[in-house]
This record gives sequence, C-alpha cells and structure tokens, in this order.
Amino acid sequence: MSTTNARRLRATMTEVEVYLWSRLKKLRAEGFHFRRQAPFLGYYLDFVCFSRRPVIEVDGGHHSEGPQADHDFVRDKILKRAGFKVLRFWNRSVRENMDGVMHAIRKELGAGS
Repeated sequence: MSTTNARRLRATMTEVEVYLWSRLKKLRAEGFHFRRQAPFLGYYLDFVCFSRRPVIEVDGGHHSEGPQADHDFVRDKILKRAGFKVLRFWNRSVRENMDGVMHAIRKELGAGS
C-alpha cells in the first residue's frame, strides 16, 4: 500500500473524520501524535498513534455482516496480534458526543481527562 494512496484517502476524508482529526491534532501538545490514513500491513488505518497503539476507526453505519464486516474482523484481529487496540466510533457518536469519544480515546492513551 503506497503513501500515494494514503494521500488520496486523506484528501477525501468525510466531514466527521475531519472533525475528529481536528480534535486529535490537539493531543500533540501532550505528546500523542496521531497519523491519519496510515498504511499498515496492507490496510489503511483511519487514525493511529503508533507510540501508544490505539487505532481509531470511524464508520458511517453498523455493518454486522457482509464483506465490510469480514474485512474489519480480519484487520482488527491482525492489529490485535500486533499489539494495537481498535476503538470504533460511528459517525453519529462523533457528531453528537465528541466529548465522550475524546474521553474514551484519552482513557486508552492513559492521558488525564
């Protein structure tokens, strides 16, 4: 997976992803550096902090079965074996409860609230 593809994905981020990214960038002051659309083991991760190992995925809707669910299941299993923890948030949660989303992320990072 190339950085060219990652750049293309970054340029086409959804409104919700842009909103979350603006909040994640503020964590840099505390030493938590997130990357967006980062290529890793053949996948693109919505947001990842490699030093603390959380992967944040933003999904437009629930997909409990089908190709996307299968893809997510396999990817999440690979990430877990590599020492990452996947935090998945739905668009609606990000839009309506950003404080709760950021609290969950900060908790995973081991940061104060």
